[in-house]
Amino acid sequence: MHIAIYGRAFNEIFSSKVEGLLLKLKAKNISFSIYEPFFEFLKERMKIESGIPLFSTYEELQNNTDIIFSIGGDGTFLESTTFIRSSEIPVMGINTGRMGFLSSFAIGEVDAAIDAIINKNYSLDQRSMLRLDTPGKLFGNANFALNEITIHKKDTSSMIIIHAEMDGKFLNSYWADGLIISTPTGSTAYSLSCGGPIVMPDCSNFLICPIAPHNLNVRPVVVSGNSKIKLRVEGRSQTFLVSLDSRSETINSDIDLVVSKNNFNVTLLRPSSYEQMNTIRNKLNWGFDKRN
Repeated sequence: MHIAIYGRAFNEIFSSKVEGLLLKLKAKNISFSIYEPFFEFLKERMKIESGIPLFSTYEELQNNTDIIFSIGGDGTFLESTTFIRSSEIPVMGINTGRMGFLSSFAIGEVDAAIDAIINKNYSLDQRSMLRLDTPGKLFGNANFALNEITIHKKDTSSMIIIHAEMDGKFLNSYWADGLIISTPTGSTAYSLSCGGPIVMPDCSNFLICPIAPHNLNVRPVVVSGNSKIKLRVEGRSQTFLVSLDSRSETINSDIDLVVSKNNFNVTLLRPSSYEQMNTIRNKLNWGFDKRN
């Protein structure tokens, strides 16, 4: 078994836990490689032996990796998907962030995480993704998102207008600060903070959620995951931002954006005891009496 470890800078208080993870892998004779910028960060904060294989591109992982560990928060997890792409390598999140919706284990549970892998006490959770097609392939071959695709205003405080078609038919012109198109996985992220509903991950739907719309009767809608959504933006500025999860690019007003279901999924590695509703209740404090 070979595990690729992806991560980025984290709080110093977690250094001993991450060091313990590497030592545990070595003690269990599990081979691993580390994302090169993350290795440079680690070696300044802990004892880490030289000679550990490093990687810096997704091509280096395609044929020799069984699992990817993502060490960090949800943003780190989303970034790790660019190293998976269509390879179907399962990714397991180890949370050192705040919310950690996508993570399977907290950083203090690394022993349990490795034991679950060794004993095959886990399940594989398939998550659908979004695909963005633009002239000139704006995001190259990494034109996909696990959480959401978002259109933002950029150089002005004025609202923008986002004209949306769905399957060749006019849907709406959104007068707003922006627009989110979300997967079920992303329904607990940016979309939720803008008033969107929570959708269970196994649903085959997308969410369209305006950001601060001018008309309060313009509400989020849930559409079929087989839909093809075409967007064009206009406003006082000639440039706008489009984001795929945490990656952003600038677009001009004459560019058409086409959003559809991606042709491959992301596989999340979960402990066998994992339940989505438990995560939602615990992360969002559902059912907790906050008066005390």
